[in-house]
Amino acid sequence: MSNPAYFEFLCRMGDNTLVLGHRVSEWCGHAPALEEDIALANTALDLIGQTQMWLGLAAEVEAAGRSADDLAMLRDAWDFRNALLVEQPNGDFGQTMMRQFLFDAWHLPMLEALQHSGETRVAEIAAKSVKEAAYHAERSGDTVIRLGDGTSESHRRMQAALDLLWPYVGEFFVADEVDTAMAEAGIAPDPASLRAAFDRRVTDVMAQATLVIPDSDFAHKGGKSGFRHSEHLGHMLTQMQWLQRAYPGASW
Repeated sequence: MSNPAYFEFLCRMGDNTLVLGHRVSEWCGHAPALEEDIALANTALDLIGQTQMWLGLAAEVEAAGRSADDLAMLRDAWDFRNALLVEQPNGDFGQTMMRQFLFDAWHLPMLEALQHSGETRVAEIAAKSVKEAAYHAERSGDTVIRLGDGTSESHRRMQAALDLLWPYVGEFFVADEVDTAMAEAGIAPDPASLRAAFDRRVTDVMAQATLVIPDSDFAHKGGKSGFRHSEHLGHMLTQMQWLQRAYPGASW
């Protein structure tokens, strides 16, 4: 197991929560109800807190003098290693919650497995994050059910959201050389081993939501390699990194 592979894995975990956390935070002050506004803000804070731990450890492993803040705020879009699902635009409230649920359905079993990582620091971060992820999965699943099995309009929107986002889930379960190195080192599970738990949760929730899961998904090539520029991610980073880039090294 090489340090570059370990660093890459940690960036993937941290970038997923960072990008999704920022996306969710965009609802602050704009959600359809006060309760949802607060809940989404809390979800975003949870995800950013997890980011601090993952990218903080990544910076230590890299040992190049960078901090978690540097990794978050000073990398360009092509250097991010997040799954493509998490950077998709919010769309309407239903699309946001469908994106959240599909992520949560993967994130929870991933963290549960990482609690048994051979790397103590990874296991500790997973143990701190898994309770938050369990709550996120329960809440997003319940919301998908309520909207899917709600009015004809909410049902239509949730089915459209599922159809739009489903193609992105395959990326979570396809291994590359980094995933193989992490599995062989006992640091992280084989991505394919998480698919059964994901499918069980998704199948149960979609059945209760009266939504039809598309026939198949596919893994978007290049998502894990990072050697792609996403227009969605680029626009998001322009907003997220503006202050640091406008005033380099600024501190409070």
